[in-house]
Amino acid sequence: MQRNKQVAVGRKKFNMDPKKGIQFLIENDLLKNTCEDIAQFLYKGEGLNKTAIGDYLGERDEFNIQVLHAFVELHEFTDLNLVQALRQFLWSFRLPGEAQKIDRMMEAFAQRYCQCNNGMFQSTDTCYVLSFAIIMLNTSLHNPNVKEKPTVEKFIAMNRGINDGGDLPEELLRNLYESIKNEPFKIPEDDGNDLTHTFFNPDREGWLLKLGGGRVKTWKRRWFILTDNCLYYFEYTTDKEPRGIIPLENLSIREVEDSKKPNCFELYIPDNKDQVIKACKTEADGRVVEGNHTVYRISAPTPEEKEEWIKSIKAAISKDPFYDMLTARKKKVSSTKRH
Repeated sequence: MQRNKQVAVGRKKFNMDPKKGIQFLIENDLLKNTCEDIAQFLYKGEGLNKTAIGDYLGERDEFNIQVLHAFVELHEFTDLNLVQALRQFLWSFRLPGEAQKIDRMMEAFAQRYCQCNNGMFQSTDTCYVLSFAIIMLNTSLHNPNVKEKPTVEKFIAMNRGINDGGDLPEELLRNLYESIKNEPFKIPEDDGNDLTHTFFNPDREGWLLKLGGGRVKTWKRRWFILTDNCLYYFEYTTDKEPRGIIPLENLSIREVEDSKKPNCFELYIPDNKDQVIKACKTEADGRVVEGNHTVYRISAPTPEEKEEWIKSIKAAISKDPFYDMLTARKKKVSSTKRH
């Protein structure tokens, strides 16, 4: 009984803060401090929040990367087509929102898929690019905001030359297209809430401290998600509804020094310092009210994270870093053939 209680506490802690949860479980001898044991725990996923699993697996810490690879090894993709394998993989956690994290996870997926299906693709890069093309196709076909739905011909054309400079069999691409068209990816925690679609593939997410806008200014820890040119913040990773939404249009971002907190940056309106930023937040009683900030001051846990948040927000104000990453990989694939 005592053990079960402690495991339940460990799961709760994990859902609020994955690293602390794992640490608690290890300290109480409920989990071995090996990447295999932790991967098994995440793979079973009982009572675990899938956003938190994705958050932990995406960390660039050497140990987390080993856990990621052990986690991917637990998936059996033999004789599955790429869409079936992606369905299985993307159901076991939620893709985090940061391009570099997605890159590492999809890289690990592509390696495992090629290992289980030897000879299917010329290289893991081909598998990686095609996997992304499928994820984007899923969004284009099933997101109501996308007005122009891509045809199968467009999907085939988009993937020309990705097999080390050569083309993939047309029949393979047609089958993958049909599979996604007939059935969209099931997204973990998809409860018909449109926000889950919005947050399926954010540009970046993580814990930050935000300075309140009330009379007494207090710092509060919030889970931030950057997607669709908006910054959303939540009290917990498990919350379905955000506490606040800050649209980024017409805003600028700058680094600032703060005597109370390190690694600070600010969102502000460039030409009008007294204007209130267009934003909304949910009060404790559930009422949605307009925000009252002329600037949003935010503190990141480390200097590196501050830099990355600033970079991601700047990119979101202008365009999506996700496509740059994919373009670079496509170039790599087609140049391999030429050499």
